[in-house]
Amino acid sequence: MKDFDYLGENSVYLDAACQSLRPKPVVRALEKYYYEFNSCGERVKYKWGEETDRLVEGTRKKVLKLLKLKSKDYFVSFTMNTTYGINLLLNEISSRYVKKVFTSDIEHNSPFLATMAMAERLDIPRVVLTRGGDGSLPLTEDFKDALVVVNCAANFDGRKLVNLKEVVKKVHKDGGMIIIDAAQAMAHYYEMLEKMEADAICFSAHKMYAPSLGVMVVRRDLVPKLTMNFVGGGMVDDVFKDRYLLSAESKEHVHTVFEAGLMAWGEIVALGAAIDWLEGRTKEDRRRLESCTKELDEFLRSREKVHMVGKEANPTMSFYIDGLNSHLVGAALGEQGIMARTGYFCAHYYLDKVLGLPPLVRFSLSYATRDSDIEKVKEALGKI
Repeated sequence: MKDFDYLGENSVYLDAACQSLRPKPVVRALEKYYYEFNSCGERVKYKWGEETDRLVEGTRKKVLKLLKLKSKDYFVSFTMNTTYGINLLLNEISSRYVKKVFTSDIEHNSPFLATMAMAERLDIPRVVLTRGGDGSLPLTEDFKDALVVVNCAANFDGRKLVNLKEVVKKVHKDGGMIIIDAAQAMAHYYEMLEKMEADAICFSAHKMYAPSLGVMVVRRDLVPKLTMNFVGGGMVDDVFKDRYLLSAESKEHVHTVFEAGLMAWGEIVALGAAIDWLEGRTKEDRRRLESCTKELDEFLRSREKVHMVGKEANPTMSFYIDGLNSHLVGAALGEQGIMARTGYFCAHYYLDKVLGLPPLVRFSLSYATRDSDIEKVKEALGKI
């Protein structure tokens, strides 16, 4: 694809689940900010700042439009990454509304550790639910006064939360709250989150072809349930000796409740460009990604000594090879220009403690993946 033609012919990038490559229009959008109107958002009255404000507000609207959520019900705040967003929420939701916290066994460390810390801090029970092989979550629990924090796509085999809508509905019906870790879904499966009325959705822009940035999509009615213990510049309209007035008390600036200090304005602007780029992907683009995924998945499953995690083909795939150390496999691939991740991918509990697997190799494909890349991987693994 021409938007990634800066990638060398002998460079095969298969680590998009960590961070995706950025298409040229996104890079250009970031460059334009720095070259033409580098300025602070929501603070200045000169023309550069006005352009920043216009584009940043446009990105907030694009995020809601992408997820088909209404601005009267939700707002968008920006932060560092998914991990930061989840921790910020769990630290600021008042203990009055949470008597138990739930997560699942296939979580990234982001929600897994954050729920552990929350349970310890509030001295409340923490329940780790077992997800099905298809990624589904059991609906037998009572979620009254509970906070549920789960992913909608796993970061080691792409396993989706296939009953996501039913989970959200059940949690709310029981009188609980739910936060969705959508980090691994936004690049290729954002449709599964359309009109999803969770209490919050957190994801990382850098996994969806945008610069390094965290995004929080939050229900407006969650704000009264927060205790403000992380505050700073950009969040207040006025300050007195012993009190302050939050900007978030106004409908237009409610997003500032999570935005202490200066934001990464250029990265936010470039996220807007990335969303435009994602929405512009054609059926042919999707077919090529599906074709590359299927070819590599079938190749790996056809090898007697290769053991795959997960039963279905997915752009994110993990495996180990009998008799070979995965880290050495990763290094050998790297020597041939093939960039892949090895280890447990911040899913230590499930992959190591539950499944008892050795460290793995992970290939994560993207729209930047070329047919020739798959041939190079097959050839390299054949040699190994």
